[in-house]
Amino acid sequence: MSNSGIDTPVADGNGTARGQLVVISAPSGGGKTSLTRALIDRMVERGQPARFSISHTTRAPRPGEVDGRDYFFVDEATFESMIERGAFLEYARVFDRYYGTSLAETERGLTAGEHVMLDIDWQGARQVRAKAPDAVTIFIRPPDRDELEARLRARGSEDETAIAHRLAEADEELAHADEFDHVIANDSFGRALGALDRVVDG
Repeated sequence: MSNSGIDTPVADGNGTARGQLVVISAPSGGGKTSLTRALIDRMVERGQPARFSISHTTRAPRPGEVDGRDYFFVDEATFESMIERGAFLEYARVFDRYYGTSLAETERGLTAGEHVMLDIDWQGARQVRAKAPDAVTIFIRPPDRDELEARLRARGSEDETAIAHRLAEADEELAHADEFDHVIANDSFGRALGALDRVVDG
């Protein structure tokens, strides 16, 4: 694989079908992480290898996080060197910390036949589409803004300023929903999971 992008999904020389690259985006509180985890569990149970993509980041590990399992933790100089080498499928700087999806790690999973799930925002999805046009892109839409605000408040982990910031970001995310291949309403977890499963398995 070159650094220009992800190869078209085809069987490899051993007859193993390449996995599918799947991008799932939603506003914060939209439920994408819970839905994606449930989808991966469902796929693995029926014998379809699937996993979250493991991102590189320059932020420090939180208690309990393990390098190579939760993230690949690197310093800023290493991350910026990777940017210069074209080593990322997508990357972003968020709150003064870098986050990025490695081209090599993504290709490794796809070649092994795994469905690789990227939990990223609309800007990251746009970068992925440019390098991997065969990726399936899915936007998870919350029922409405009031429900989204209620979900954010139910977390109990952010103050009013942070909630207002999250809602402003959500408005921007929602404005880009039509850039995705599929839009799924998360008004019912079970229905949304079923719709997500049908898109990915189809």
